[in-house]
Formats: sequence, structure tokens, C-alpha cells
Amino acid sequence: MTDTKRVVEAHPVGSVQAVLDALHDPVRLEMVRRLANAGTAVRCGLLYDTINKSTATHHLKTLRQAGLTEKIVEDGHTYARLRADEVERELPGLLNAIVGAANRAEPEH
Repeated sequence: MTDTKRVVEAHPVGSVQAVLDALHDPVRLEMVRRLANAGTAVRCGLLYDTINKSTATHHLKTLRQAGLTEKIVEDGHTYARLRADEVERELPGLLNAIVGAANRAEPEH
């Protein structure tokens, strides 16, 4: 049996202004929308289509620093998880409203 190595990186949920600032960018909003719709951790490469890896890394770091997501590295693979419960506790209703509006504006294919 192989040992599974798992590292999680997360920050406290930021202020409403910090969270809204992070979600202001359309790429980051789409990443959060995809994570919310998945309902589970997602490989980071599946969260973006039209940007390069270094730009995606910047966007994921911004979301993490705002407390919206956490980074999970497991067996050499990197995942992002939306911290929906934590955000809901700190900013009730905000994430659901934003993701709902994003889903209405850009339905999944």
C-alpha cells in the first residue's frame, strides 16, 4: 500500500470587499462557478480554458487569499476546493447569490 501525501493550503475568509474584489474578475468568477457546480474539489487544470497555467496560478492564488478556495496537493496532483460552508458562515447568502447570477448569465454547456 502506498502512502498518500496530502497538503492543504487555505486562508481565512476575507471581508466582503476582499471577496467581491476577488470575484470581480471574470476568469475568477468562472473558476468559482465551476467549483460551486462541481460540489467537490476539482483538478486545477479543469477550471480554465482560455488562459495559460501561470495566469491561472495567479487567479487561483487570489481566490485562495480571499478565503474562497483552498489548494489541495495530493499525490502530486493539485486541486482547488470551494470553501462554500466557510464563506456562508462568514458572509451569509453572498456566494449563493453570486454563483446563481453567474449560472444564469452563463449556463453550462
